[in-house]
Amino acid sequence: MAATGLKQLSNALATPDQLSNSSSSIDGVPSDLETSIRVAGAQLTQTAGVLLGLSQDIIAQAIVIFTRFWLGADGGSLRIYSAKDVSAASLYLTAKLSFQPTSPRSVLNVYTLLLSQDASPLWFVNPRGAPAQPPAPEKYLLTEGGYQSARLTLLRIESVILRTLGFDTHVALPHTIAWTYLQTLGVARPAVARGVVKHLNAALLSPQLLYVTHQPNALAVAAIYLAAREEGVKLVDGNWWEVFDVDREELGFLVVGMRSLEGYLRRERQLWQTQAIPMVLEDVDSEIERRRMMDEGE
Repeated sequence: MAATGLKQLSNALATPDQLSNSSSSIDGVPSDLETSIRVAGAQLTQTAGVLLGLSQDIIAQAIVIFTRFWLGADGGSLRIYSAKDVSAASLYLTAKLSFQPTSPRSVLNVYTLLLSQDASPLWFVNPRGAPAQPPAPEKYLLTEGGYQSARLTLLRIESVILRTLGFDTHVALPHTIAWTYLQTLGVARPAVARGVVKHLNAALLSPQLLYVTHQPNALAVAAIYLAAREEGVKLVDGNWWEVFDVDREELGFLVVGMRSLEGYLRRERQLWQTQAIPMVLEDVDSEIERRRMMDEGE
C-alpha cells in the first residue's frame, strides 16, 4: 500500500537516450527547431486549456503528456505528426480521463481560433499580433465538414498517443507536494505560495523538459527556494532541501532552469518575430527546406 502511494507521487522519467535521440532528430529536424515547436506546443496547450475552462491540474497533465509523446526514438516525429494535433489530442485525452471532460467540438473550435493567422492572439502563430478588430467568424470557425474531418484526426491522434505512451497516462504534479512542504517549513504565506505556483506552471514550458527529467518533489523544492528568495522570506537554517530528498546539485540545476525560461522565451520572440513557428507538417518541412537552402547559399 505504501509503495503504491509513493508511486502516485512520482513519474517515470526520460532516459538520457530518449533525451538525446528523438524520433524528430532522426528524421532530420534540427534540435533548435524541435525545441521551438515543443515549447510553442506547450504554450498552445496551456492557452487552449484556459479557454476551455479546464483546471490547471488538467492542463499541466496534458502538457506533460504532450512532452512525453516526442521523447526518444520510439516517440512521435514532427515529420509525421503535427504538433497542433498532438496538443489538441493530449488536452482532449487528459480532460476525458478527469472529472472535467470536454467535447471534441469544443476542443476543435478553440484550436481553430488559436491557430488562425487572422484571429489568434498567440505570438508564435500570429507574429503581427492579435487584430485590433475582431475578424469575421468564418476566418476562425469550423465548417461542419471541417469539424467531421478534424474530429477523426483528433480521435486518431489520441489513439497514437496512448499507444506511444504504452497507455501510461499517469502524471504526478508537484503543486500539492509544494503546498505540503510550505506548511512543513512554516512559510505558507500567500505571496510565497503564489510565487511557487507561478514557477511550477512556468516550468511546464521549459526547453530543458524539467517535468520529464525531475520528480515532483524536486520541482516543488526548487519552486519554493525561488519564491522564498524573491519574497525575501528566510527559510530554516541548513540544507533543508535534503530533508525532501533533493541534493544541492539537482536543486541548483532546477533553479537555473526555472530562472532561464523568461530569457529563453524573449529570445524566441525575437527569433520568430517575422514568421510563425511551424505547428503543422507542411510548415515544418518548409522550414527545414528553407534552412537547407540558406546553408547551401541558394
